Amino acid sequence: MQLRRTALVATLSVIALTAAACGGDSDSAAEPSVAEAPEFEAGTTMAEIAERGTITIGTKFDQPGFGLENLEGEIEGFDVEVAKIIAGALGIAPEDIEWEFTPSAVREEVIERGEVDMVVATYTINDARKERISFAGPYYQAGQQIMVASDDEDITGPDSLMDNPDAKICSVTGSTPSEQIRPYLASPDQLVLFEGYEQCADALSNGQVDAVTTDNVILLGFVSESDGEFKLVGEQFTEEPYGIGIPKGDVEFCEFIHETLRDNEEAYLEAWESTAGQIEGTQTPELPEFDECA
Repeated sequence: MQLRRTALVATLSVIALTAAACGGDSDSAAEPSVAEAPEFEAGTTMAEIAERGTITIGTKFDQPGFGLENLEGEIEGFDVEVAKIIAGALGIAPEDIEWEFTPSAVREEVIERGEVDMVVATYTINDARKERISFAGPYYQAGQQIMVASDDEDITGPDSLMDNPDAKICSVTGSTPSEQIRPYLASPDQLVLFEGYEQCADALSNGQVDAVTTDNVILLGFVSESDGEFKLVGEQFTEEPYGIGIPKGDVEFCEFIHETLRDNEEAYLEAWESTAGQIEGTQTPELPEFDECA
């Protein structure tokens, strides 16, 4: 398995507090099945990847439960396992996957430039992004929430940010949560943006910010690793359907991904239980109804 990082993320440090995204005692995900010599219509993305024998997949390396680089330098999490299921259906074994570190701000760019074949990276489907790329899925439904220090009694949800104008809340550049928190702020100066959520968690720990906001399942991962330092407050206040980013208009590849996930629902559930499902507070999902490929 090969790992790559873009120049934009050279300053990010790898989370090295745990050897596994879901706890050192959890069972690792079972290796996905790999199709032997699959045949696809000539000229399709599937045929090109299968003939090449490798696939480049964009994901995140700093999100417990979904995409995290462990101390052995391996990437693990639910997004990683979903991507392996799709790669396996293309005849690509896990060791032939090249993982590209793809933070929120560059996901559309790396797809448009052809640097990756697809992006599986807690990637919320929205209309603005669909102007530049296409999505398969959704394969998971998340919701935005807020994380604070465990002794914080002032911030109880997004509405309390307006009542605490000096409070700073952190999110990630180019992310959906960074935009959806803005209507709740007393001023734009309350929002602090970094390139990765690990940096937000560090800023909360050292008192640079008072809160962090992103999708609940990502925050639950940080809470579980914080040894009681962090907690979640308030209810989910958005719906975040995670999709798989692919080049715009590649309907055949989108339909292939949908068919693959439908045919491997048991592997999908096993992937969840061995990764994000190990985090306290998460619930086993059902495979959502897919959007129409376009």
